[in-house]
Amino acid sequence: MACAATLLATVGLYPLYESGGWFGTGFGAVLVVGVAGALTRRFRVAAALCPLIGLAVLFLYLTVVFAAGQALLAVVPTPSSTARLGRLLGEGWHDANAYAAPVPMLPAINMLTGTGIGLVAILVDFLAVRVRRAALAGLPLLAIYSVPAAVRQQTTGWLAFLLSAGGYLGLLVSDARDQLTGWGRAVFTRRWSATVPVDERPDSGPLAAAGRRIGLAAVAIAIVLPFAVPGIEPRGLLGIGGDGGSGSGRGSGSITGLDSLDPLVSVRRQLVREGDAEVLRYRTTDGSAPDYLRMYSLDRFNGETWSTGPLRAGRDERVADRQLPAEPGAGAIPARAVTTDISIDSRVHGLDVLPMPYPPTKVNIKGDWRVDPRSLTVFSTHDSAGGRSYTVSSIRPEPTYQELVTESTPPDSITSRYLAVPDSVGDDITKLAAQLTAGASTPYGKAVKLQDWFTRPGNFTYSLNTPPPQRGGALQDFLFTSRTGYCEQFASSMAVLARVLGIPARVGMGYTAGSQQSDGEWVVRTKDAHAWPELYFTGVGWLRFEPTPGGDGGQGSATVPSYTAPQLLPGSPGSDPETQVPTTGTGSGSVSTSAPTVTRHRTDTLADERAAPGAAPEEHTSHLPVAWLLIGLVVVLLLLTPATLRRLTRARRWRRAKTDVAVAHAAWDELRADAADHGFRWPASETPRATGRRLAEALKLDGAAAEALARLARAEERARYAPSAEPLTAPRDDVRLLRTAFRARASLRVRWRARLFPPSATRSLRRAGTRIMDVFEWLDVATPRRRRPT
Repeated sequence: MACAATLLATVGLYPLYESGGWFGTGFGAVLVVGVAGALTRRFRVAAALCPLIGLAVLFLYLTVVFAAGQALLAVVPTPSSTARLGRLLGEGWHDANAYAAPVPMLPAINMLTGTGIGLVAILVDFLAVRVRRAALAGLPLLAIYSVPAAVRQQTTGWLAFLLSAGGYLGLLVSDARDQLTGWGRAVFTRRWSATVPVDERPDSGPLAAAGRRIGLAAVAIAIVLPFAVPGIEPRGLLGIGGDGGSGSGRGSGSITGLDSLDPLVSVRRQLVREGDAEVLRYRTTDGSAPDYLRMYSLDRFNGETWSTGPLRAGRDERVADRQLPAEPGAGAIPARAVTTDISIDSRVHGLDVLPMPYPPTKVNIKGDWRVDPRSLTVFSTHDSAGGRSYTVSSIRPEPTYQELVTESTPPDSITSRYLAVPDSVGDDITKLAAQLTAGASTPYGKAVKLQDWFTRPGNFTYSLNTPPPQRGGALQDFLFTSRTGYCEQFASSMAVLARVLGIPARVGMGYTAGSQQSDGEWVVRTKDAHAWPELYFTGVGWLRFEPTPGGDGGQGSATVPSYTAPQLLPGSPGSDPETQVPTTGTGSGSVSTSAPTVTRHRTDTLADERAAPGAAPEEHTSHLPVAWLLIGLVVVLLLLTPATLRRLTRARRWRRAKTDVAVAHAAWDELRADAADHGFRWPASETPRATGRRLAEALKLDGAAAEALARLARAEERARYAPSAEPLTAPRDDVRLLRTAFRARASLRVRWRARLFPPSATRSLRRAGTRIMDVFEWLDVATPRRRRPT
């Protein structure tokens, strides 16, 4: 059972791998460890030596599987075979950190997995079997189950949990039953464990059954309870509740998802993994240089890393076929309307946000997809983007020089959220920011100087193998010491420097534009995963900057936005008319004539936080959520179930009564059920005649009711003991008459209970539930009974 529990716990590892080859390796490791444990107990090896023997056997198994070519006779370890196992372990550890789950089933990862499972099997065998601490053996089993949650930052499916919990409960039941089978024999002999046959020991079945029911009930509660606890299941029970605080739309609560994101880790894993898998394809009207496809907006900086808060959206507002909220803080500047048709590769798993140009204005996609109004991130708590196709309408800002060089103060709603800098950012970084932007008088000028400093040849080195910090934290080390990193370090550093200078900043994460094919279609691959800073300018809105070097010496598909080159902007003092974008009109009202145009409207108040998250258009009429209707229907059905079951039982009882004997029994059973429903005793030891006399006295019957009770008692008595039964002419009428007598003697509360929750029906439900919950009965058969050693 210890081996079975370990194998069932490993089922939860399935999300970590692209294929199931690891399970065979793990199965073999558990098997050899289990056999070794059985042999050590058979030959009574000291308990302290059992784990060491298990480790030796596991080492031999790994040698046969992964280093047979270097071993003596393919079995006996040699220095070369041991060295190969060491190299594989090192490579496996490196690959596990380099690949994003699900990882490919490489030999090194396969060996690392088998080693881990084998070590857990040794611990479980030692704790549960050797030292008889089955409950403590749950800790290594829990460690296996927790690995996917730690790596993927989300739990495994409910079926994997049931299998893991079932294996652990089976281990507990097996251990407890073996101990309970000895209870009661100690009064006959002190050496009952050696002298009394196992089959003659007291039956511990009832105790074991009770334990199984308690265990299964605990598992059921563990599955159901998190759905109803706020903060554990973001959407609450059946998608209702969740974060009922800020972010609700129309006062109906909110849908919250992606609470524990670490997108930057995902970026690195995609960049460093071997190969360059296709992520998506798209076609766009944005010309030959489309903008990046953004997924996340990271606005929280803790001194070392950037993160995003929970995404919120109105529960009843899907993005399909409706206008998205305006970009927070956007100004009235020239912009081109862009349409992008995107298809996500079907091999992409676990992608619950949509890559798209920023800012989107409309998204046409099937499924339960919603938009977070503050970041304009489109996400889903139910669906995955893998294999989906959707169309995005967006706008491409084309600000003029005069619009960018404004010195107006950003609104409070922007500064309060996007200027926070922790105290750990020291004076050295503040001095560096001031030094780099000396001579620039506007936020835009300072931002351009920062970008130029990062991208100037010789200042920084782009590398995915970032060295460990040698001076202070990672930020200080990148800026002052190593000057080596990839997009995460470049984007994070520029965003921090911008905030120090008073420029609202955040970090965007997603994909670059990718590469264009000969047919005009664009392809985005894993190597195009990217992070970049987004800076806010009053009257303009959020603009992307690119401090990460591009080309062969950097992030290959990274591009610098045209508006970050002042000399190319319309209206700039040093601009060349030959290189300006053709425009009509003057000043801030000019628009490009090269493509359909739109105007970004000024919303300096950031769409008031009280109404923005999930706020519904006024023309939408509120309606009762479908989930509430379903819950109400379930409640009503639960209330009606006992009464309905009572009526169905009565109808079936009369329908099956075909003979006089069956009719007599049916009438008597129906009378017993009515008595139980109205609170009257019905001792099983009483004869029908004694029961009739007692009920007649308790109900104070006379006339027709007393005669009816006498007929039913006499018929039941003859049906039990006489050669032939007494035929009843109107048994249903007699039972109905006595039911009325029961009601007359019962209180109002008891009468209503008999109508809605008849105890006779609920007793049947409890018995059925008891049988259903006893699902571990197979353990009594599957687990061999054994005698304990003396």
